[in-house]
Amino acid sequence: MGGACFGGNWSPAAEFNILVDPEAADIVFKSGIPITMSGLDVTHKALIYDEDVERIRNVGGKVAAMVAELLDFFSKFHMDMGFKGSPLHDPCAVAWVIDPSIMTTKKLHVDIETKGEHTLGATVVDYYDVLKKEKNADVAFDIDRERFVDMLVEAMEHYN
Repeated sequence: MGGACFGGNWSPAAEFNILVDPEAADIVFKSGIPITMSGLDVTHKALIYDEDVERIRNVGGKVAAMVAELLDFFSKFHMDMGFKGSPLHDPCAVAWVIDPSIMTTKKLHVDIETKGEHTLGATVVDYYDVLKKEKNADVAFDIDRERFVDMLVEAMEHYN
C-alpha cells in the first residue's frame, strides 16, 4: 500500500508510506519490477461502515472481537476527519494479492518526488500520458467494496 494519484494524507501531496522514505519508493518504481500501486485513490473507496463492523463482530471469537474493537476506534477517528466510513489501507493491498480481480487498475507512469519543498514524497502519476514515458505501474482506482468486506468477514470466520 502506498501512494496517491490525487492528493495525500500526510501532506497535501503525499501519502504516508511514500513520504517516510521517498528515495526507497523512487528506487522501487524505477526498478522495472511489476508494481501494482494500491494507494489512497482505491483505499478511500474501501470504506468500512458500522454495519460491516457488526458483521465482523457477529462472527464471534476473540479475533473478530478484537478486529471489531479496532474498527470501532478507526471509525471514530475517520469520522472526526469527515469520512463516512473507515478506509482500510493495508488490507486493500492484501485483498489484491489474494484476488487481483477485486481491483480495477490502469497502467500508468509513476515518478516519486524526492526533492520538493511542498511535494516531497508525492507519487507523480501521469494519468493522461502527457510525458509519454514507459508505464511502470498498474495504479488501482476502484475496488469491489462488497467483495472486500466479504473477504474480511471470511478471514474472521477462518480464525474463529
